[in-house]
Amino acid sequence: MFKKLFTAHRIGTMEVANRLVVPAMVTNYCSRDGFATDRYIGYHEAKAKGGWGLIITEDYAVDEHGKGFACVAGLWNDAQIESHRQLTRKIHEYRTKIVAQIYHAGRQTTRVVSGAQPVAPSPIPCPRCRELPRELTLAEIKTIVSQFGDTALRAKQAGFDGVELHGAHGYLLAQFMSSYSNKRTDEYGGPLPKRMRFVREIIEVVRSKVGADFPVLFRISADELMPGGRDIAETRVIARLLESWGIDALHISTGAYGNYGIATPMVIPHAWTVEYAAEIKKLVSVPVITVNRINDPLMADILVDMGKADFVAMGRGSLGDPDLPNKAKQGDLEGIRYCLSCLQGCTGNLRGANGGSPISCAVNPTLGFERQTSLGKASQRKKILIVGGGPAGMEAARAAALKGHDVCLYEKRAYLGGQFKCAAYAPYKGEFAEFTAWQIAELKKTKNVIIHLQIEATPRVIEEERPDVIIVASGAQPILPDIPGIDRANVFTAEQLLLNNQAAGKCCFVAGGGSLGVEMAAYLALHSKSVTVAEMRAALAEDEQADIRAGFLKVLDEYHVQQITNARVVEITQEGVVVDQNGNQLLYPCDTVVIALGYRKEDSLLTAINGLAKKVVVVGDATGPARLLQATRSGFVAGLEA
Repeated sequence: MFKKLFTAHRIGTMEVANRLVVPAMVTNYCSRDGFATDRYIGYHEAKAKGGWGLIITEDYAVDEHGKGFACVAGLWNDAQIESHRQLTRKIHEYRTKIVAQIYHAGRQTTRVVSGAQPVAPSPIPCPRCRELPRELTLAEIKTIVSQFGDTALRAKQAGFDGVELHGAHGYLLAQFMSSYSNKRTDEYGGPLPKRMRFVREIIEVVRSKVGADFPVLFRISADELMPGGRDIAETRVIARLLESWGIDALHISTGAYGNYGIATPMVIPHAWTVEYAAEIKKLVSVPVITVNRINDPLMADILVDMGKADFVAMGRGSLGDPDLPNKAKQGDLEGIRYCLSCLQGCTGNLRGANGGSPISCAVNPTLGFERQTSLGKASQRKKILIVGGGPAGMEAARAAALKGHDVCLYEKRAYLGGQFKCAAYAPYKGEFAEFTAWQIAELKKTKNVIIHLQIEATPRVIEEERPDVIIVASGAQPILPDIPGIDRANVFTAEQLLLNNQAAGKCCFVAGGGSLGVEMAAYLALHSKSVTVAEMRAALAEDEQADIRAGFLKVLDEYHVQQITNARVVEITQEGVVVDQNGNQLLYPCDTVVIALGYRKEDSLLTAINGLAKKVVVVGDATGPARLLQATRSGFVAGLEA
């Protein structure tokens, strides 16, 4: 099935068993002082166990004031070495190699996170962090150069197989390389050779510390995707320079803070930066790693076979399923839990205040809990009844079955997936159906799960089943406010329109401009409808992740969707929808109205089933409207602990 993916390849003196790489991704699993924790080690161990050829860790700060997130790893002092040695020892129990990425955040941090004013080549704020950095002095530059060398040596002492210098994504090395962020006129600024001096000095000191036989990789943004930022033309030159300075592999990414080039949301195409890697591969003889929204092993194999790159990095693909390589090698492609690029738990968690929270994953509820999750059989076999077959209910059923319990799942609809099934209809979200399909397939594999469709779990049904545990995953119901005319025949909820094969008219009005309403407006516009979307707040889709929101708003603009904010629906009439906007009432003619005003929890069953089981647990939207991330985690935990 695979031509190149599972062949070995070298990076310098290091032989990697296959071409699959886990790139650096911040987890926030370490301690605040940079020590490796049991959680951090368990997270990486799952990937090594899953068959990845090379793991590149999250960015190890070279200075305690140079970190960009609250709990990233660090090797800025000798005391940190032993904790990270425990990590490398564990990884080396498998065939996997592990490389420490080392970095300084420069201006892409805040004093709340790093404990000091950010520093940069020039005093220009990062467009996302927005804090004015202090311009580095020549003496401080020399100090940071030395810190990179010392950190690389500590990485070697900790047992890492190599280091990767982080020169991508707008961090300090990238800041020096780019005239977008470097406005200096001394020996570290101006023409490209001077802007590259900082990087060259770091490579020289790193090599002097670790020796010639220790692989040193370099990650670079081929295009910063910012007005005035560094582009592929300069990156071609830089690639040749880096190879001549002794870099053993080039890891080709894109972007800087302030654009979508780092996060790779669902609104951008698969493998969208691979041509940058292919371009660099033409110019250098060292191995090239490509990355960015590649989550399919067949796709990865083709890219290597075509000669686009020597290795393929799958960051979020490894979060969704750390066992992806082993499953692919065994031919179990349908068993892979594919990343949806939803960014809910990975990038979304990192963008919180005070340096972000630990990452999680919407499709992998064990992420970050690898060593706390026991899938061994329960000491007592129980009968578990689950009400609802959405993502939370199916995860509960899957987890309970893994523990050896007997599970019966009741879903009143004719299909599994619940409200989440609607999500796959929106532009860019077709892959959401893959997760529903995966959950259904996993349940079908188990002999101890019985699924009842089109049967409502009434108290009488539950009483007849005599369960030990009831898990209520009954989901949520659309909010239908008391608006005159809301009961008209041409008024639908999103679910009614999408899943009941209802045909929308030519002119549609979407009431509600949160993420659901915007997705519905985009869906209708792509189907050649004239669409208006109205939102009570001042902006549309404020509840959506920023990069994904930008993609959907771009669709609305390109397809000429009329967007109304600060607007309240007053009445739905035969002619259309009456809207109050800043005290003025206007009629928007339409022949179809979609109500997308959010959801309320559906937990009406709770009172009626009191006493029908020893234990009752409520999960997912039944506890209150939740995203996929919360639904899968709550359902999985409930099934595991039933």
